[in-house]
Amino acid sequence: MSDNWQVGKQKKKGVNKKKERAILVALILKNQKEELVNEHLDELEFLALTAGAMTVKRFVQKLPHPNIKTFVGSGKQQEIKDYIDDNDIDMVIFDDDLTGKQTNNNEEFFERKIIDRSTLILDIFASRAQTAQAKTQVELAQMQYLLPRLRGLWTHLTRQRGGIGMRGPGETELETDRRIIRDKISLLKGRLDKIELQAKTQRKNRGQFIRVALVGYTNVGKSTLMNTLSKSDVFAENKLFATLDTTVRKVVFETMPFLLSDTVGFIRKLPHHLIESFKSTLDEVKESDILLHVVDIAHPQYEDQIKTVNKTLQDLESFEKPTIMIFNKIDSYREKYFDEYVDKETKEAILSELKENLESTFQAKSLFVSAIKKENINTLREDLKKMIVEAYELRYPYQKKTW
Repeated sequence: MSDNWQVGKQKKKGVNKKKERAILVALILKNQKEELVNEHLDELEFLALTAGAMTVKRFVQKLPHPNIKTFVGSGKQQEIKDYIDDNDIDMVIFDDDLTGKQTNNNEEFFERKIIDRSTLILDIFASRAQTAQAKTQVELAQMQYLLPRLRGLWTHLTRQRGGIGMRGPGETELETDRRIIRDKISLLKGRLDKIELQAKTQRKNRGQFIRVALVGYTNVGKSTLMNTLSKSDVFAENKLFATLDTTVRKVVFETMPFLLSDTVGFIRKLPHHLIESFKSTLDEVKESDILLHVVDIAHPQYEDQIKTVNKTLQDLESFEKPTIMIFNKIDSYREKYFDEYVDKETKEAILSELKENLESTFQAKSLFVSAIKKENINTLREDLKKMIVEAYELRYPYQKKTW
């Protein structure tokens, strides 16, 4: 078997900068709607683009459950193989997690890199991580992802394949690999605990300030909004997971100081081990006083994205915190959904009704803004300022305020 296409053989972390040609594969399972699967594939394509791959084609198959050996059926697998051979494809990306056996079987059959959704997200995280904490968190998630898949992925001793006279040495080597990975996981957890202890000390020193956290789905404009509110220069890009490390800035509205933090974005089907690894990063959300939940109002599935974020906030026991829902990219929304011949009064009436519906549905104060064009930013500042004043008065009821 050639080594030049196997997963994990790259010398550098992440997908190569050269645009690799990829195809996407997904299943429509029992009780699943085709529209939902297509939405997930749209997101998967954006993930692939973020990692540096160009999607050439999608393959979708209806099955009651995934094939235990190959994920897709044998006929669909052959159809994909024929397309790969005819169109110079570099990798096959599956929208769901594969077992080690499924990955190994598909690599042998297609003779291309096989990547699933979790591997792709981990790849992006690995390329984005800048601090020691983020790098350690990503490495821990990678080890936890690899451990249960080791049997299917492990190929460096062919004798482990089984049969008469072919059992002992391979199995011993496999157990050695498992022990090495478990030891590595233990080491990384210990390292994370030390980093988290330092982070807790830093957060303790900030305790006197009211803390505001930006939360939301990935690529909704949190970093751009942070730059606008704090007049800082946080890295922002139109790609998924542009921000991986939590950034905290001290902001002063007139004479009133507070701390504003930008956190990693959430996403559907985020690997469980990745959430566990990044729980310490999300402590900024848990320890905040006010949440700014940023939503891309121009995204066709923004309501599903809100539900994903709310579910994660519930898991972090932070859902009940005082919140402003900021519906960002309202300029894009108008361009996308409003006819140019609709008069201004009608547009405003539609947006007013939409705002009422959103506030009623999600039970939170809502505001339409454009972080790029700074539309309604002053209104956001005023609303946020009132909430911060109330938070300070609640925390320090007997102290005279100077602002």
